[in-house]
Amino acid sequence: MIWRTRKYKGPERRLQPRWRPQPLRVLLTLVVTLALGYGIGVLYLITQETRLVFQAGQTLGTARPPFPYEQIDVPRADGARQFGWVMRSTGSDEGTWVLFLHGNAATIAAKVNIAHYSELRNLGVNVLAPEYHGFGGLTGIPTEAVLAADARAAYDYLRTVRKVEPAHIVIYGWSLGSAVAVGLASEVEQAAVILEGAPASLVDISRQRYPLFPIRLLMRNRFESIQKINRIRAPILFLHSPEDAVIPIAEGRRLYDAARGEKTFVEVRGGHVDATTVDTKRFYGAIRTFLARHHLIGTDNLDGATPSPPRPEAESSGLGPR
Repeated sequence: MIWRTRKYKGPERRLQPRWRPQPLRVLLTLVVTLALGYGIGVLYLITQETRLVFQAGQTLGTARPPFPYEQIDVPRADGARQFGWVMRSTGSDEGTWVLFLHGNAATIAAKVNIAHYSELRNLGVNVLAPEYHGFGGLTGIPTEAVLAADARAAYDYLRTVRKVEPAHIVIYGWSLGSAVAVGLASEVEQAAVILEGAPASLVDISRQRYPLFPIRLLMRNRFESIQKINRIRAPILFLHSPEDAVIPIAEGRRLYDAARGEKTFVEVRGGHVDATTVDTKRFYGAIRTFLARHHLIGTDNLDGATPSPPRPEAESSGLGPR
């Protein structure tokens, strides 16, 4: 008889079938996990849009202009409370008025905005800076429509209360405020428009920042200035820095190309926030030259400072209104 030795099969535990991951199960788990994460990302962008786009200031802050100013209530048909600051260069309402529309993450009392008011007054213009709802302690949730209504109410205040003619009103927008300015200027009359660090389309910028998400379908506050700027017939001055990391200069150039009236593009140094202090001479020199060219300030305001002329490629296009 031949004795046969049982083949060694290892410890008893190996007699039980080993668990091996099933490829299909792994794939399904991965797909579900990715879909859940993607859905959370979409939900985050939808629910946080107001915070991401507007970054509204909750309080007005303590900074105030170092020169005489008046806080006024802006009358509105809907009865909502809105205020603004009136800062005249002289004791009279005569002359040119700049309607200054600030950007996000700020209020009319932000130091960078107060610096703007000061330099603009030095040019001999009066300034009205309205606050938006949801900013500076005002109630409400900011939206594109809300900011548009706030800017229009401030414009109407100049026209009806201060009796300022459109030929003496300059609409100035900085950053997000420039998108508000384009929307307003496309609907009302004005003498000129100044856009600082202006985005052509906020939804397009957001698509670049979140390329994996269908931003155009999700975003409610699109601020697509590029679709409105061709309706502006007044001269437009564009101020933008190549170092701007918030609103790329390509956005400003795209908006400039879409404008159909007389237009000037001036490059300044200093990025999105600091151009007014880093490149002060060129920055306000360009504004001074622009306003004087269109008879909005006297040529005597050119004395004492020699503004740098716009670069040749940034000169007025010479295109008249079509």
